[in-house]
Amino acid sequence: MDFALTDEQRMVQQMVREFARKEVSPVIKDYDRAQQMAPFILPRLGELGILGICFPLRYGGQGMDYISLGLACEELEAVDSTLRVILSVHIGLNGMGILQWGTESQKQRFLTPQSRGEKVACFGLTEPGAGSDVARLQSTARREGDVYILNGEKMWISLATKADNALVVARTNPETPHPHDGLSAFLVELNSPGVSCGDIHGKLGVRAGSTGWIAFQDVEVPIENRLGDEGEGFKIAMSCLDNGRYTVAAGATGLIRACLDASVKYAHERQAFGREIGKFQLVQQKIAIMVQSYEAARLLYLRAGWMKNMGQRNTRETSLAKWFATDASFQAASEAIQVHGAYGYSDEYEVERYLRNSKGAVVYEGTSEIHQLMQAGYALDYRQDAPLRCELPAYDEQDWQTI
Repeated sequence: MDFALTDEQRMVQQMVREFARKEVSPVIKDYDRAQQMAPFILPRLGELGILGICFPLRYGGQGMDYISLGLACEELEAVDSTLRVILSVHIGLNGMGILQWGTESQKQRFLTPQSRGEKVACFGLTEPGAGSDVARLQSTARREGDVYILNGEKMWISLATKADNALVVARTNPETPHPHDGLSAFLVELNSPGVSCGDIHGKLGVRAGSTGWIAFQDVEVPIENRLGDEGEGFKIAMSCLDNGRYTVAAGATGLIRACLDASVKYAHERQAFGREIGKFQLVQQKIAIMVQSYEAARLLYLRAGWMKNMGQRNTRETSLAKWFATDASFQAASEAIQVHGAYGYSDEYEVERYLRNSKGAVVYEGTSEIHQLMQAGYALDYRQDAPLRCELPAYDEQDWQTI
């Protein structure tokens, strides 16, 4: 097994690292305090090609593989979680869903401008009364001739007020005995009449990002904007979550690394009892656990990325990577504050923000408890992944580089 990155992957890693460190790091603390997204972030991600990093050139992308996407997420979250969230939503939850399930027309109309950064996309699944229990969502889409009439509200939607398009899951058949069989997915243009949205303020973390709600009141969605077949919405949503969870796992790995780097630096600088605190064994223990967590999390997400490249189903592996990395990042951030002592409790140092940001990832895209149940189900043979009609296409360098 070869763990070495290719020259192209290293190039992506370095480019994203330089952008995040040079352009975002100096100002992110101010935007976090103001609870606002920096206005230059989305345009710059588009200009650099990061918003289309793993999509084929013929759809406006950069023609890179899924591991490159993971590396980009790691580098972005090593500076701030809000940067990675953009890729999780725009690419993982939306764009990769279109790549997997969309018609050629849908890919040209939606994926191409999104890959080029001309349009921004989000994902509408969670509702005020439906989070982990996806099958119980209440939004409806009623078929009337050549359109669907969409009604409902989505909550905790990243990029809600920034996005142009949304991949929305709604109930098209309320009579089915199995609730998840009555869901369908739609590509909704958010400038359509009847769509309204707003921001959510007062969040614990991810404050420099956009999180909000989207409401739909008698919104007409053309039938050609339905993604997949009617009744496939649950399967589409779960496959999109596989992709989103992969980006979350990779990003959380970057957050662990950020906590490690900050703790090592401070352990060398801070003096106590006549020597630097890095000399004390309990501080060393905390740093050693961060090293262990980082290396394990990185291997888990790289394995999932490799499986995506091979076109292999990776629901189990991605779930494990997301569960481990997000729990480990929360623990690493907590220990980083311990290393920093009282200073870690103030926003003078980055670790305070790392802790606040890390908590969100153990909740969204499947809580840690959901992933524990998934892994137990696989181990006990209670859970098997049913085949999908459309699998995420395997990465093919020649095909991805074809214009």
